[in-house]
Amino acid sequence: MTVSAVSAASPSPDPRLLAVPELRVLVAVARDGSFTAAARHLDMTQSAVSHAVRSCERKTGVVLFDRGRHGARPTAAGEAAAAQARRILRLLESLGDEARGAETGEVTGPLRIAAFRSAAVQVLPAALARLTARHPGLVPKVRIVPDLGRGTVGEVADGRADLAIATLDAAATDTTGLVAAALFDEPYALVHPVGAADPRGLPLIDWAENCSSYTRRWWSEQDWIPRATVDAGDDSVVLSMVARGLGMAVMPALALVGAPDTVAVTDLGPRRPTRQVGYATTPELARTLPVRALIRELRSTAPTVPTGAARPAGGSITA
Repeated sequence: MTVSAVSAASPSPDPRLLAVPELRVLVAVARDGSFTAAARHLDMTQSAVSHAVRSCERKTGVVLFDRGRHGARPTAAGEAAAAQARRILRLLESLGDEARGAETGEVTGPLRIAAFRSAAVQVLPAALARLTARHPGLVPKVRIVPDLGRGTVGEVADGRADLAIATLDAAATDTTGLVAAALFDEPYALVHPVGAADPRGLPLIDWAENCSSYTRRWWSEQDWIPRATVDAGDDSVVLSMVARGLGMAVMPALALVGAPDTVAVTDLGPRRPTRQVGYATTPELARTLPVRALIRELRSTAPTVPTGAARPAGGSITA
């Protein structure tokens, strides 16, 4: 009987698949906005970058960049491709740390976190302090991202962050294709200068992030809230203005931790608005050691943060 030998040769690579160097070029051009800048950052020639982009477009079958005097702007297809490329490259980057961690139990390497300002100030520090004390080889990288539009969740979806601290109940927060879970509900309160005889009659100070969908319905039902007379940059600026007696504001509890003594915080009653604060990550990163470790810390730390964040002012307002 004749036995046919099985070839041990490796199969030929699929010509439709993008190579890792091509993914790096794709990400660099999307980030830098031109072939020239991407070539400089990658230490390549411009013609090599241009060739790699053409190869990516040929393999995907779509135009990834609009070329012109402005440089190279990603098309919708290019944005999607660059986001996927960032996520793939992140997994490749973490492969060695994951393999070593499976053997030693150590959590090492970078951990990229996107958070809105008050969460970065009040939620992350305790969790990261405990995490890095146990795993000194872990290197957190925190970016503050406004809670507007796609916000911190968009950073994760686009491959720029491994985990987002986000408000999850806003209509603009699209977690499709991601792993997301709530950590706690954060209440809102009326904030005004101490001693104000009629806090609700003061001018309203507001900021763009406060106009999201989780408060919009409640806000529309309140006939006592005037139009904002001051549009501040962020919640810390609002709080500072209230402390100076310039008006009142409706603010979430995290932003009120450590509020000055000149600021009073009044309960808005049983129908007060709340927002749901949680985390989001990708399905593949949810299984990595750093992200899993951070989620455990957030679950054990974050739910206690809003408790006592609002300082009572001797009364409440029924909304």
